[in-house]
Amino acid sequence: MSGGGSGIGLACARALTAAGAEVTVLGRREAPLLAAVEGGAAASTLVGDAREPPPLPGFSLLINAAGAAGSLPFLKTANADFRAAFEANVMTAVALSRAVLPGMLHLGFGRIVNIASTAALKGYGYVAPYVAAKHALLGFTRALALEVAAKGVTVNAICPGFTETPLLAESVARIAAKTGRDGEAARAELARSNPQGRLLQPEEVAELAAYLCTDAARGIHGAALPVSGGEI
Repeated sequence: MSGGGSGIGLACARALTAAGAEVTVLGRREAPLLAAVEGGAAASTLVGDAREPPPLPGFSLLINAAGAAGSLPFLKTANADFRAAFEANVMTAVALSRAVLPGMLHLGFGRIVNIASTAALKGYGYVAPYVAAKHALLGFTRALALEVAAKGVTVNAICPGFTETPLLAESVARIAAKTGRDGEAARAELARSNPQGRLLQPEEVAELAAYLCTDAARGIHGAALPVSGGEI
């Protein structure tokens, strides 16, 4: 479970633990990972860079929830912004999938769930590096799914809309700083993208992720599943 210390990753860890899985949370910051274990959301931690993990034999489930986003007009971005977005949102999933897949293929069972975004399915202004990276993550999901389709492993992407996470809190702060509006007005602007008129909760994404990890979901494969209140 990458990104398991907060937000959607933590909610996924909690949902899988509740379903009976033995969950390991991975991240670069030890404190939130230990808090996840102490709070009962996970059984163990793995501190390190998700882009350079060791081999991870014996893991039959992988949730790739690590990610990052910034906000700039395209002409104010640099190539480095695109590279950073790809490293955070794509290469973490690529590296971890490579680390766990041999074990999954040996077991004849595996579930890989990539937490993408509605930004994998449509464009948003002022976040071109993030949108490009999430589109790439979805492409990776679909390509890998075809390679392992007959081997007991499923690979899917969940595409949430704006969700109450620390990443969203950073977006709210940027909007407020740039526009002079207060935080609640900035939150309301983001919520308006959802036809239900609300921000999503991490648990809504986590419950779908947990279901995709079950045997009952074996027919769902290579899918991009929006959780967006009708935005997509």
